[in-house]
Amino acid sequence: MAEPSRYLSSEDRSALTPVHAVWELTLACDLKCQHCGSRAGKRRSEELTTDECLDLVRQLARMGTREITLIGGEAYLRRDWLEIIREIRIQGMDCTLQSGGLHLTDDRVRSAVEAGLQALGISIDGLEAVHDRLRGVKGSFKAAVNALECVKKYGITASVNTQITSLVIPQLRQLMNRFIAAGAKNWQVQLTVAMGRAADHPELLLQPYELLELMPLLAELYEEGADRGLLLQPGNNIGYFGPYEALWRGSGDDSIHWTSCNAGENTLGIEADGTIKGCPSLPTSPYTGGNIRDLSLNHIWWKTDALSINRARTTDDLWGLCRSCYYADVCKAGCTWTTHVLFGRAGNNPYCHHRAMELARQGLRERIVQVEKAPGVPFDHGRFELILERSDGTAPSSESVGAEKTTSPTVNRIPMSGNTLVQIGSARKRRDQKPAKPSSMTRSNDLILCRGCSRHVFEGTEICPYCDGNVGGLAKAYDKNLREARKAYRALLRLFQPAEPAANLDRL
Repeated sequence: MAEPSRYLSSEDRSALTPVHAVWELTLACDLKCQHCGSRAGKRRSEELTTDECLDLVRQLARMGTREITLIGGEAYLRRDWLEIIREIRIQGMDCTLQSGGLHLTDDRVRSAVEAGLQALGISIDGLEAVHDRLRGVKGSFKAAVNALECVKKYGITASVNTQITSLVIPQLRQLMNRFIAAGAKNWQVQLTVAMGRAADHPELLLQPYELLELMPLLAELYEEGADRGLLLQPGNNIGYFGPYEALWRGSGDDSIHWTSCNAGENTLGIEADGTIKGCPSLPTSPYTGGNIRDLSLNHIWWKTDALSINRARTTDDLWGLCRSCYYADVCKAGCTWTTHVLFGRAGNNPYCHHRAMELARQGLRERIVQVEKAPGVPFDHGRFELILERSDGTAPSSESVGAEKTTSPTVNRIPMSGNTLVQIGSARKRRDQKPAKPSSMTRSNDLILCRGCSRHVFEGTEICPYCDGNVGGLAKAYDKNLREARKAYRALLRLFQPAEPAANLDRL
């Protein structure tokens, strides 16, 4: 089977090729989602013209982009959306679409497929009552499911995207059953992030410690879905080096793991007015590299500080618990978007399964509390405070927080002062350097899996820091058991399939 076009080769990573572009065609939208980071609804006042859009498609092709995902608002609310799809395909790039599906009619799906659309994802964020509440339109759940079934009818890849809010966790298993019945083949989940309207509804956000319950559930759903033909995939802001990292981020390949945010390395985001960012989810300010009306895409990609943030990022840019983390040099604090909109500064990410597990071992947890509201413009955010407390919600003892001092009768507040964007401030002198680590979810020889606890450790580690097991001894025992299991499996196959060529059996 051919690899997906957005799969990153070592050449892509070293050359910093913008393999995948996510393009907000319009901010016009027919939904009123409570968790919409861009506050979509009305189109932008100076959206690109058709000619400007077609020229941008050609610039992307020249840059080596292989896949463009169209989003909104709702992309189909632009009259020229089909023309843009056709041009993307003419230029030799793959084209996919993400939609809320409210008015994604049979005719629209058919027309998009005829124009060259290859895959279509529908956003579904809960069962009917929850989805309709979050999406702000009664009947939006039924419309989304109908759209998903329509995609299956026309034979292109159908996928679902779900934002994980506090409301949806009890419904995830039922949702998976619905998606499989509707013909979905891929299901991507990501945490709802405190940007835009989601910042107006902090009650929808998970608390960091709730990852301890969410991640085992997602691991169960991953395995069940795989047996039933549905691939559950993690978005870029969920997971990070717990015992399920190899299972679902690597689809069982333990050499694949999270290797830092790749905004501006192999992905880019485009706003409807031509604004270019390293990732479509990032706030417009201060992450804009420029506008294609003023600068070429090539110039924005290679010469602007805002697009170089991750090429220049080192552990010196991290702070808080991420600065001293075992995985700091590999992970670099995970998703830039998630942390910046919480604290006005990237580099310290409480939404990390590894981090939540390690705090829980000490009887501690982290909690976020909103202390400043968002101003109410697209891609805006407020400000949250990070609180360290005992697992039962009481104040930690001075021994458990080390040098940190408790600043209230009940909680330990983590200070948020300092340079609000250290990455861009330090990027100018380093922007032409090649990234020191692989830039996305990819193969790396730096980390291996401890077979005692399924946690990644650095190569050469003798005793696992998480389960105290002998890493080398556990690996040898695992390999021996695997060889014996394969041998037994081949023997069973010979019993039930005596005519099977031996050469084919030996491949197993």
